Parts: sequence; C-alpha cells; structure tokens
Amino acid sequence: MRGAALILAATVAATPLAAQDFFTLKGHGGPIMDIAVAPSGQITTASFDNAVGVWDGITPDWRDGHRAAVNTVLPLPDGRVASGGDDNDILIWDGDRPTRLTGHTAKVFGLALSPDGQTLASASWDGTVGIWPLAGGAPRFMRGHTQGVNAVAYRPDGLLYSASTDGNILLWDPETGEEKRLVLRHGFGINKMVLNAEQGWLAYGATDGQTRIIDLKTDEEIRDYTLGRRPILAMALSPDGSHLAVGDGEGYIMVIDTGQWRITRDFKATAHGPVWALAWSTNGQNIHAGGLDPIMYSWPLETLTEHGQMTPEEPAYLVDPDTVPNGQRQFQRKCAVCHTLAPSSARRAGPTLYNLFGRRAGTVEDYKYSETLTASDIIWTEDTVNALFDEGPDHYIPGTKMPMQRITGADDRADLIAYLKTATQPDEDTQ
Repeated sequence: MRGAALILAATVAATPLAAQDFFTLKGHGGPIMDIAVAPSGQITTASFDNAVGVWDGITPDWRDGHRAAVNTVLPLPDGRVASGGDDNDILIWDGDRPTRLTGHTAKVFGLALSPDGQTLASASWDGTVGIWPLAGGAPRFMRGHTQGVNAVAYRPDGLLYSASTDGNILLWDPETGEEKRLVLRHGFGINKMVLNAEQGWLAYGATDGQTRIIDLKTDEEIRDYTLGRRPILAMALSPDGSHLAVGDGEGYIMVIDTGQWRITRDFKATAHGPVWALAWSTNGQNIHAGGLDPIMYSWPLETLTEHGQMTPEEPAYLVDPDTVPNGQRQFQRKCAVCHTLAPSSARRAGPTLYNLFGRRAGTVEDYKYSETLTASDIIWTEDTVNALFDEGPDHYIPGTKMPMQRITGADDRADLIAYLKTATQPDEDTQ
C-alpha cells in the first residue's frame, strides 16, 4: 500500500500529496519538529536538521538558511513560507531566498498570521511575543509572560492569544501592545494552543499532560480530554474544524470529534519517542505527523490504526545502554542525533564525523557551517575533542551552532574518544 501511495503522490500535481492513503515523505536528516499545509495542499516541514522542506510531491525543495534547528513553519497566502528556529531568527522564504527577521534573543517556537495577512506574530523563549509587519518596518515586542512563549493564535477580530511555559494564556491587542487580560492560569507550562473561533473555543495542551477546551467568551473550561500522558507536544485542527488531533510525549495521537465532543481515535503512532508535529491534509482525511524519525508520516483518519508506526526500529541513541560499550553509548547519547559516521553528512544537523581526527574544523564540503567554525583554526585531535566536551561547545567554541552539552566524566570522554577513533576511521576501499 505504501508503494502505491507514493506513486499516486508523485503523479498528483494539482493537489500534491492529498491521497487518501498512507504515505511518507523522506529526506530530512533529523527529527521532524513541525508540519504545515498550504491551501494548495503543499506540505512544509521543519526539522532538527536546520532545514525547511517544501513538498510538491515526494521530492522536496530544501530551504537552507537557519543556523540551528527549525521549530515552526507557516505558509503565507502569497506563496511565501515563514519559519522560526533555535537560531532566534524568523526567515521569510520567497522561493529559496530568505529574508531574515532578527530581534528575538532566544529560540522561536510559534508563528501566526494576522487575519488581514499583513502581520506576523512570533512566540519566543525570550519571554516575548514579536509583531512583525510583513511589508517591512521595525518589529515590536510585547512583554507580559515571565518565561518562554510557546504558541500564538490570532482571533478574527485581530486580538492575539499567547501561551507560555509560565502556565499562562494572555490576550493582547497587537496594535497597541496592550495586554487585555489573563485568560488562563494553568500552573504548568502550556506547550500548544489551537483556536476555533467559529465554534467559540480554544484548546490547549500542557507539560503535565492536560488537554482542555475553554470557552472564548467566558474563559471557562468546557471540556477535559486529559489521558495522563505527558507532555502534550502537538495540536492540529482539521480544515473544517470537525476534528482536533493531539500528540504527546509518549507517542500517541488522540483524535477528538469536536461536533460530538468525544475521542474517536487514540493511536500509538510511534514505537519510540514523542509526536512533535501534527497537521491535516486540505481535505481533512489524512493526519500528517512527525517525531524522532527523520520522516513525515501521513495516515488516513478512517484507517489510522491499520498502518505502521513511526520509528518501527529503535534509534541507535535509544539502545539499551547495558548492551553496548561505554564509548558507543556516549556517542549515541551525545552525537548520534546530529552526526553520521558515514562519508556523507546526509542533511544532519551536524557534519559527518567520518575521518574526523586530523581534520580542521569547518571543512566538510557537504555541510553549511557557521562563520565561527569556518574561521576556526581548531584541528580535531584527542585533546580538542576532549576539551570540546569537557568545557562544552558554547564555551570551547563561542558562537557555534552545536547545542550546549558536556560530558563531565573524564573516563566517559576517554571512552568516547577511543570509540570515535575507530568508528570514524575511513574504510580502506575509500582511500
């Protein structure tokens, strides 16, 4: 069935990937962090591999411009795409040419377009909501949350909701920057939020696993769909508003019929890890999802439980630590998500480690480095790899894209280096 779906997807141009069948999109080199679908049916994906994929079939057009993981994507009515990432920036893509919007001082986790299509709102972990005129001009930043902001959603009247790790949902007037009111104080961080203005409700999902629906007029809770799985990491409303999909940290996709207010599906979508991203096809018949696997999966709603899961095989970095040597275990925990040991970097978030020792930093040809690395004079040796993990990348190479992490135990660092010296050695037949 999968093969038939891929053939169909490749041949349908007017409504790309709108097949009412199971299919996958492959090409990313890291976990799928967000998925968005344009009215045309075009699918856009955001990944931990720093890339945005735009799919008009099963072959993507890549948008490479972020300097760190991409967390959120949003198709714009004029055909452009907006994306936000761990590099603190928002990129507006006109084809493969980005305009970079800067001003946030921490990662961007959510984007929303104003009802008139003129303004972009952003949610950032710097605790602010950014308001960006798409025609150009200086942004404004609204401050009211005490911690990072995860999600934003516009009402039809132009007012804006924001949800934060401080556990609060606030309502703003973006025109004046005025905080209108505190809508909700949950107590635990709120990760996701979906607005259905036509039906008069707002859904939110929190780190403690709570999934609740509140009334837009009264701000009172009207439904609770908490199943005890935490955290809630993804939410998506079908195009006609009839179904709400919810993804969590334990790998389930729950589907709620919003007309009858009942759970109609509760599918264990991943064998390992969370569901980070959800979106619906334009006809509302397929659910697209992403997680640890670098593949986007699409299941028909009607046959959701009849198809395979994401990540059917356990990723290397989740292997039982008692079954592998310590050096390999350190690699799997600290390196394997971002780096490959094969000659190609394979669109990973980091360059290949193949032939690492003796190589100058920033010189792998198929990887786009930060200026910090391309200008570096570091040569990777036992001593420099040891220093990297002893001090942490942010201290050893300030300005690097490499995520902050340390291996504090000297024996663990030594075991990792010993493993890498063997695992990164070039094959004899490639010499």
